[in-house]
Amino acid sequence: MPALWMVFLASSHIVLVADRVPEMNIEPSCHAAAAAVIGNRNEDACKRDEHDARGKLEQEWGQFKAADRTHCVNLATLGGSPSYVELLTCLEMAKAVEKLPETKKQPDKAKTP
Repeated sequence: MPALWMVFLASSHIVLVADRVPEMNIEPSCHAAAAAVIGNRNEDACKRDEHDARGKLEQEWGQFKAADRTHCVNLATLGGSPSYVELLTCLEMAKAVEKLPETKKQPDKAKTP
């Protein structure tokens, strides 16, 4: 029985660690944004946006479904520089979809005569 207790404690610790906002290196994406000169954005503005998004994620992380968190983290870190802004946007969109009526969630099916 004590062995089971240790497994339970260890597994709950793993869940807590995995249930946190991921650490991302925003430097490359903000540097690239500044180099591309997107509008009047500079590297400092990009970093502020990323830090603000991370702060909001830290506050609201538990309100998002685990499956959505996993999916959105994968998207926000796929293929390029990771972004808290992209992660937050993905999670907010996933949450908004859940509030849509069921008929809005399904694509229109072509009617055949």
